[in-house]
Order: sequence, then structure tokens, then C-alpha cells
Amino acid sequence: MTHDHQDFHPGWSRRAFLSTAVAGPLAAAGGRAQQRPAFAFTQYHNQTADSPLHRRLTDMWTAVRDESGGRIEVRVFPENNKHPGSDPAVLQMLVAGEVEFFTLMGGILGNVVPAANVQQVPFAFRSAAAAHRAMDGALGAYLRQEMTARGIVGFPVGAFDNGMRQMAGRTRPIRTPADLAGLRMRVPDGRMFDDLFRALGSEPVTVNSSGIYDALKSGRVDAQENPLAYMHSFRHYEVMKYVSMTNHMWSGFNLIANRAAWNRLPDDLKTLIERHAARAVRLQRQDQERANRDARGALAGRGLAFNDADEAPFRARLSGLYATWKQMLGATCWSLLEAEVGRLG
Repeated sequence: MTHDHQDFHPGWSRRAFLSTAVAGPLAAAGGRAQQRPAFAFTQYHNQTADSPLHRRLTDMWTAVRDESGGRIEVRVFPENNKHPGSDPAVLQMLVAGEVEFFTLMGGILGNVVPAANVQQVPFAFRSAAAAHRAMDGALGAYLRQEMTARGIVGFPVGAFDNGMRQMAGRTRPIRTPADLAGLRMRVPDGRMFDDLFRALGSEPVTVNSSGIYDALKSGRVDAQENPLAYMHSFRHYEVMKYVSMTNHMWSGFNLIANRAAWNRLPDDLKTLIERHAARAVRLQRQDQERANRDARGALAGRGLAFNDADEAPFRARLSGLYATWKQMLGATCWSLLEAEVGRLG
């Protein structure tokens, strides 16, 4: 379907507009080529249309389409095409084959692929670069095996970056674990997050990413934790006062595919996609590093107060969490993690 006009019309839903505005250029290009693609797929992600992730995914799939001679066309939808169920719902859509490609962090992917929770082990990765090395290496290879067993395909270099996560809120800065006592902390729909903030004394409240702004504004939650660029992109500075640099966790966006859809592709297209995915991932990681760095200045410029927190007292509260998750993830997964980050617990 070719969309010739992409102006926003008052009668359209925002979801319909996004579908046209974002998918339109790819569809139009296919129309100009006068060739119907042999494979027409969709790609969802939860970031904004001006994010590094969206830009690199769009460029990646455009390059794949062009180099394949138009045999495959993938439409990219930011903010999960405004799906009300956000990431958890889209994950189920991917498993069911209703969406062919998705990017998702390990802590939510872990609801289907338990081993993926290893990406969210708190205070494991000291930097985004350290996490990238692990995901591109033996630990990442192990996770891809676990994904395959559950009907999901991962990619050899497929972990886009989100960044190190920081705590931020509207009531008080977080300097020590005592500052978390009784604090209603927004968390994603993943057990690692829930376990972490209970261990630190706060009250975790599960809110999908699309609802963070309203949850802070309404007072349903007191604080959240996310990379700085995410807070800035979604204008969370309008409903927060404090940002505490805790670096308590890394998160990325795993590029994943529905296994049945992937298996329909001929080998040359699989190789083509993997090659362009690796290039897109490496470029986006650089983009995201800059975005998180620049976001600190931008958020401070909006009046948010920053403080740097010492991680030692937070880690001291987590021996029980590490013991529990070592058992849950299993000896192989935990040993691969510790081979990258050193002994935990």
C-alpha cells in the first residue's frame, strides 16, 4: 500500500497516522520499484521516532530491501505502534507470529526466555561497553540458544543499546538505600526489577513504558529508573525534580525475530539481514552513548538536580538477590556472566 500524503488529519487516530508516517516511505519505495516483495514483515520497538534506535532500524531495513532487490520489505513502527499493552503485549504478538521483528530488553524478554534476565543483573556490568562485549561473546551466544528453544531468533550482533539505568523522581534524591525506603518505584514488567527494588526497601509498581509520564504526574509512583536519554526523549523532566546517578543496571534492546517467519527466509536473505543488523547495532551503540551523555546536560538545563551515588551500600543489600538468581538462571548462565564481570555476591 502506497501512502502519497503524510500530513496529519484531525480525523485520523494517532496510531493510524504513525503507521502511515513511518511505514509510508518504505511502502512508497516498493511501489516505485513496481515489484511486490516476496516477504512483507513488521518491526516494532518502544522508542520515539527521533531516537537513534528508530533511525538505525529504518536505515537497516531500507538497506536490506535495496540490496535484496526488493524481495523483502519491513515496516518499522516506533513506540510499538501505540499498542496499549506496550512491550509485554508485543512480545506475545512476536511469539504468535503477528509481528515478525521486535527489539526488547532482557528483563521483559525473560518472561518468555528466563535466561535473558541475566542482562538485568544489578551492578553486574559496569558500563554499556562491558555489556556489549558480553552480548557479542559467549554469554550472548548462550542466550540465542535459549531463545531458539522458545521460538525466538536472536542475532550474533543484535543487542542495541539503551544504556546504564539511573534513578529519578519527584520527591527526593537517592543517595543511599535508606532514601528508597517506602518509595513507590516504577518498574517494568520483569521479576529482576521487582526483586531488586524490594531488596533495596522500596515498593515496586509495575507500569509499562508508555505509562511512566502519567504515573509520575498523577503521583501513582514517586520515582522511576531508566537511562537518561529515555527520560529526556519522553519529556519526563516535566514531572520529575531529581536524578541520581546510580548506574545500577545496564539495559539494551535485543533484536529478535519470530522463528517461523525467520525460517521462511532463504539463507542469502538471512545472511544479508545479519550483516546489516550488526552494522546497525554498532552504529546505534555509538549514537546512544552520545545521547545519554548529552541528556545529562539537557536534563540539568531543565532544572533537574543531579547527584552521584556510591554503589557500594546498594550492592551490600543484594547478596540474597544474587544467590536467588544464580540458582534461577543456572550454573552455565551464571558462570558465563561472572566470566565477564567477576564474582557477584
